[in-house]
Amino acid sequence: MKKRMAAGILLTAMACSALFAGCGGKAAEKGSGARELLNVSYDPTREFYAEYNELFSEYWKEKTGEEVSVAQSHGGSGSQARSVIEGNEADVVTLALARDITAVEEAGLIEEGWMEEFDSNSAPYTSTIVFLVRKGNEKGIRDWGDLAEEGVQVITPNPKTSGGACWNFLAAWAYEMKQSGGDEEAAKAFLKKLYENVLVLDSGARGATNTFVENGQGDVLIAWENEAYLSIEQYPGEYEIVTPSISIIAEPSVAVVDSNAAEHGTEDLAKAYLEYLYSEDAQRLAGENYYRPSDEKILQEFSGRFNLDMELVSIQDFGGWDAAYDAYFNDGAVFDQIYGG
Repeated sequence: MKKRMAAGILLTAMACSALFAGCGGKAAEKGSGARELLNVSYDPTREFYAEYNELFSEYWKEKTGEEVSVAQSHGGSGSQARSVIEGNEADVVTLALARDITAVEEAGLIEEGWMEEFDSNSAPYTSTIVFLVRKGNEKGIRDWGDLAEEGVQVITPNPKTSGGACWNFLAAWAYEMKQSGGDEEAAKAFLKKLYENVLVLDSGARGATNTFVENGQGDVLIAWENEAYLSIEQYPGEYEIVTPSISIIAEPSVAVVDSNAAEHGTEDLAKAYLEYLYSEDAQRLAGENYYRPSDEKILQEFSGRFNLDMELVSIQDFGGWDAAYDAYFNDGAVFDQIYGG
């Protein structure tokens, strides 16, 4: 894990250096003889893409004879989307929410129909939301209801900046809607109590993990499944994963940033980079990094790792991301009402 994290940090630093130097694909070509891609992603994918970039580079070299260098940038998914809109010259985006990619599309940087460009709604892997607790689970946390109990300290990121935080919120909402028989006022009251127990709203999922794991704050972290597993891998014997009775299937999306790729002359490379995420080798790598492969056959190879019998709602149960964002996360919507009210 530490070796993976070091590689992710190095590549993130490379991406930041390229951005401050104003480097895009063309600049990389002139300086190194290798074409460069910039993948702007969300927090928890650092380790996966550090390994995937090596895998893809080897594949591309073998297929075409061409050297390719992939830099990566990470942060909260919403913040990353805004950075691209404001000039971060990503060739591809691999973000936590389809809604964040839609925002880049609406800014005129991605062509319409991006969600149909690749299989599985352009989501090559999925995840879900679980709880990470300290060994022994002193507060006896078993399900979402426990997170709203008095004295329980919760860590989760901010839905205004973090895609993972939006998935967290919606999973908690789905739980209470089931408990209350569809009573939205009861769901609002439950979420209000839960967020009153939140100690810190970090800007991204990795920041929330660091608050819980590195800084030792909180009794429970609401986490991406892969983040929870990575914490257990890094700190064996110190943490446990609790699977709630209901969660949500989280579909991190990918897309070519068409305008930037055209300017950099990387359209073919960017498309191939995302297509290769669906290859068997890349799907297994996703599973090894605790993401759920979209390839059902390969997902079954990891059935001993993932709980494949979880009850999972989907974003379609909320009317899709546009409807969900309008209802829960836009200014003045439910999150603002329960957190600021």
